[in-house]
Parts: sequence; structure tokens; C-alpha cells
Amino acid sequence: MADFLLELLSEEIPARMQARAAEDLCRLLTEELKKSGLAFEKAESFVTPRRLALSVEGLPVKAPDVTGERKGPRLDAPEKAIEGFRRSLPEGARIEERDEKKGRMLFATWEVKGRPTADVLAEAAPAALAALPWPKSMRWGDHALRWVRPLHGIVALFDGAVVPFSFGPVRSGDGTRGHRFMAPDPIAVIGIADYRDKLRAAKVILDRAERKTRILERARALCAAEGLTLKEDAGLLDEVAGLVEWPVVLMGRIPEEFMVVPPEVLITAMRVHQRYFPALTHDGALAPRFVMVANRETPDDGATVVAGNERVLKARLSDARFFWDQDHRRTLDDRVPRLADMVFYEGLGTMEDKAVRIADLAAELAPYCGADPDKARQAARLAKADLVSEMVFEFPEVQGVMGRYLARDEGLDPEVCAALAEHYSPLGPSDACPTAPVSVAVSLADKIDTLAGFWAIDEKPTGSKDPFALRRAALGVIRLIVENGLRVPLEAAFNAAAGGHLDQGHIAAPRGLADLLAFFADRLKVHLKERGVRHDLIAAVFALGGEDDLVRLLARVDALKDFLDTDDGANLLVAYRRAANILRIEETRDGAAHDGSVYPASLVADEEKALFDALAEGEPAVDAALKNEDFATAMTALARLRAPVDCFFDHVTVNSEDENLRTNRLRILSRIGAAMRRVADFSQVEG
Repeated sequence: MADFLLELLSEEIPARMQARAAEDLCRLLTEELKKSGLAFEKAESFVTPRRLALSVEGLPVKAPDVTGERKGPRLDAPEKAIEGFRRSLPEGARIEERDEKKGRMLFATWEVKGRPTADVLAEAAPAALAALPWPKSMRWGDHALRWVRPLHGIVALFDGAVVPFSFGPVRSGDGTRGHRFMAPDPIAVIGIADYRDKLRAAKVILDRAERKTRILERARALCAAEGLTLKEDAGLLDEVAGLVEWPVVLMGRIPEEFMVVPPEVLITAMRVHQRYFPALTHDGALAPRFVMVANRETPDDGATVVAGNERVLKARLSDARFFWDQDHRRTLDDRVPRLADMVFYEGLGTMEDKAVRIADLAAELAPYCGADPDKARQAARLAKADLVSEMVFEFPEVQGVMGRYLARDEGLDPEVCAALAEHYSPLGPSDACPTAPVSVAVSLADKIDTLAGFWAIDEKPTGSKDPFALRRAALGVIRLIVENGLRVPLEAAFNAAAGGHLDQGHIAAPRGLADLLAFFADRLKVHLKERGVRHDLIAAVFALGGEDDLVRLLARVDALKDFLDTDDGANLLVAYRRAANILRIEETRDGAAHDGSVYPASLVADEEKALFDALAEGEPAVDAALKNEDFATAMTALARLRAPVDCFFDHVTVNSEDENLRTNRLRILSRIGAAMRRVADFSQVEG
């Protein structure tokens, strides 16, 4: 057994492309090996900013011999069929005739000698490299080859010997280079272990996971030495690990003069623009320190690097401080008219129009949220005002957050301030959901206005396309309602929101709202999937129609689930299906529905009389329980039908020869279904 090493040395590969490229290289090359029948023990890929590498261990020195057999057409088949069979065979295949049940048939057999693995690799490697799907690639010089960045060298070694091939202008060999600055001289390698060891000696940590661990551990240690904690960020850690081959972790200072700027702005400036990790005090506040990751060691232990980064950050934060001071020269209320210059969406007006709409809608929703309508109206009107601030123009990530700070400094009510920051939330399934009443009212108004508006102009999600994140908005509404236990009538809220668009003259008439509730039903199924709630139970309750109170709907779903988990519920479901099947067949045959009144005088058998009495007693009990939203009691009342229904099917012949008896009994079956449909549409229940 022998090992194969492949390395592509290039200019810096963008960090966001590295992990996927390493996975793709491993997949593509191993697929090429499998095509040739080459098994291996282990394949592992590596990536740094300058190199993409792959090791394949435990390869045989020669591919195995392959024998095969294929059945062809009959001997008397058309010549074209026989010729096609011959062309499909490997070179050197032998054709013979055999007697089969279908007649004299052609068979082909062959034996292909295994090729040296080095020869297979010489073809497989360039094929895999050519197939590597970079999101973006480039040409350089006068070369026709496209690669993510200019390619400088290729290492290709099998069992210590070079596997010769060319990829574009580059020829494979056994030489690479270490760290660009600290060890730029050529390095000759003879195998995988030698390659790893020499790269480490040349200041290159090949393993991405090791670089991440090194960064994280040293960053934590630097913070701990200052009595601080690191604000950890998995996404930033991934990115930074893709920017360095030899991580050197250092700590810098933020000048105190900038600490008056909101911490969210400082963190955004450090994270997004400079790739710095913030440090926090013991109580979670932002400390005037930051952690950076350099790509080289320096004789002064990084002092010059730190000083340079501090100068760059100071310039960035000087801008932020200037914007902060400028934004305090004007109130949020003064900014609202400037929203008229910002289009929300063509056909749905400006951001000022949206501010007016959500202010009215938030005030209308406030009582359902336990919020003060005046505070909700004020917060909603100001919610988008910071979009025209200098700070948000420079740092879009702090929209909402900036509004909260400006509102705070104006002395506005704390509930209003909080709502400005929280009205965008929740942004996703893992985002925190607002709980403060005013925040909830404004967040609901913002999302419902968006949904109703796009539905009214028929701009709905289609398939996998959702350019306006309407699915996310609907899920946000669901979470706000369900997690806060709000009794919001969604249909009325949708109509009120559409009315806001209508009043502003953006639409001639609301269109498409009829299926918006069905869209919410689909989103609710997605939301409840993680809770283990069956989607068919959601459908069974939604199918009743007229239900737009999500809290009540979920209470009914929970009660239905508990009911079906009992023996009475499971058996009654079976009986319902039996009744529904009989009724469907007979109504199809008769060409008429059997949903009329049951005539007591036509009841003959004791079992059908008992079922009639049970229905007469159970239906009012179910209705009363449903009116009180006592769904568990409604299910209990329904469960009492189980025994008389079972007895009915055991002892009563529905399709009696007496037509009057038959009709009356079919009406009893119809009444069973009607009684159960008071609770849910059991035809939607699966299993």
C-alpha cells in the first residue's frame, strides 16, 4: 500500500470559499479513483489561504484486474442492434453465442488488466481539478486556465515519486513553499508526513481546525490576563482561520473617547470591517480592548502590528463618533418626513407610507398585546426613522439599535425605545422573540403590513424563491403570537393591514388575501415540526375553516393529539373512516347526499337507537365545550361515541333491503361524521 499527496499552491483563496473547495476536491478525486476500482483507507483534505491539499492513504500500487460479462441481443436481431452492442463493449471483449430460453443469444466477456495507480492518478488528478466548482474564478496572464486565484505550483506524489501531469500552465512536481513572509524559500517533500512536518517548520499550520483552536485558546488567554472575557463568534472565527496560515493572536486598545458610541456600533466596526474580536467586562459590557489575529510573528512581539491596527481602528471609530454626534442634532420625529425619499417597494409606497401604516396597525393590535395604543403608535411611527441617520447609512447592521439609542437620548418612554430596537425581531428560528407588549405590537404590525402588502399586489413566494423573505416574516408573526400567548384574530389583522395600503391609494383593492391564512397554516406546520406535532393534525383543524386564532388552534391541536393517543380516540378514528367510506360509496351510487335528518321512528335495532341517543346527547356537550374553548372536554364527549358506534357496526346492517331503513342508517353515518367534524376534519388525519 502507498499514499498520494496533492497540493495546489496559489494566491490567497477567499476565506468563504475554502471549506467547500476542500470538500469538493476530496469528493471529486475519490470519485475518480473509485471509477478505476481503486480502494483506499483514508482520504483527507486541507486548506489554508494559499494552498488546497489532499492526502489519500492506503492505495494499492496497481488497480485490480477487472472481468466482466454482458448479455446482448438475440443472434437473429437486426444488424443495427448487434452493431450497437459491439460498440458498447470494452476493447478486447470476446463475443460468443449461447442457447437461452429466448433463443440463441450473444454474450460478451472481457478481462481488463489493472493499470498502475500512478497512471490512474495522472489522469484522475487533473480531471478532478478541472471539475472543481469555484463560485468565482479568474484567468491570469495569457493562460486559458480558470482558477480561483493565480496558481503557482502543484505537488503530486505517489509512493514518494512525482505523478507527472500538467494543469494549465503549471506542471506537477515535489516542491512547495512555506509561509509567504516567514519561510518563502522552496521546500522539497517526499510524502504526506514529510509534507506536514516541513510546512509546520516553515510556519504553516495545515489543519484548519487546529488554526481555529489555536486562535480561540490564545484569544481567551489574552482576555483572561486582563480580567476580561472574549466575545466569541463562531462565524468570525471561521473567517479569520481562513485568513492566516500561522495565527498570531494579539490584543489592542480602544481609545476611551470612543466608548460613548453604542457598543453595537463599535462591535460592528471591529467585526465587519476589521475582523477583530471584542472583549467584555465581567458583567458583559464592552471593554476598551479588542483581539486581532495577525499572519506573522515580528521581532517586537507584535507591537508594531498592534499599533498599526489601533491606528486603522481609530480612523474607523472617528467616523462613527462623528456620525453619532451628527445624528443627535435632529430628533427621530424630524427624520420621519425624510423617509418619503426612500421607496419601500414599487407599488407599496415609501418608507414614510409604511411608517404611517404600521403606526395605525400597531395601535389597533395593541389591546391584543397588552400594550398602550398611544405608545405602540408612537413607536411604530418612529421605528424606521433611523434608516435616514448617518450612522445607519455607514453601518446598516445597527438599524433599529441606533433608533433605540437616539430615542433614549431624546428622553422618550423606555417601552418606545425598546420597541425601536426589537421591532425587526425575530429574524429567524433561533433569534430571540420580543416579549415587551409595545415591542410585540410594533413587530407584529411591521410584519403583517409587509405580508398583506405583497399579497395584495400578488408578489407571493413561489417554490424555493422568496426574495422578500415573506416566509420568514410569517414565521415571525407565528412566534410572536404563540410564544406570547396572544389572541390575535389574524384575518381581521390582514384586512386592516390591506386597508392601510388601500387608504394610501397604492392598490385599487386588496387581492390575494384569501390564501394568506393558508400560507400561515403551512408556516405553522414548519414551526411545529421541531416540537414533534404532526402536520396532519394541523391540517385537520385548519380544514374546519374560520380559525385564525393561533393560540386557540394550537390548543385544539394538542387536545386532538391527546385524544388520538387514547384507545377510544384511535378506535373512533377507525370507525369514522369506515362510516365515511360506506357513505362515499353509497352516495356515489345513489347520486345524492345522505345528510338529511334521521327519523327516530325508523330506528329498529337497539344498537342504532343507542347510537342515535348518544349522538343526541354528545353533540350539545361537544358544542358547549367548544364554545368555552375546553377542547379536552369536547374530546371526552366525542370519546363517549366509541362504544355505541362499535356496537352499531357489529350488529346493524347499513345496506338493508328496506330502502327506508337503509336511508335512515346512512344518515346516521353522516351524522357521526358531522359530530366529529365539530372538533376536526378527521379525513385529514393520517395513519
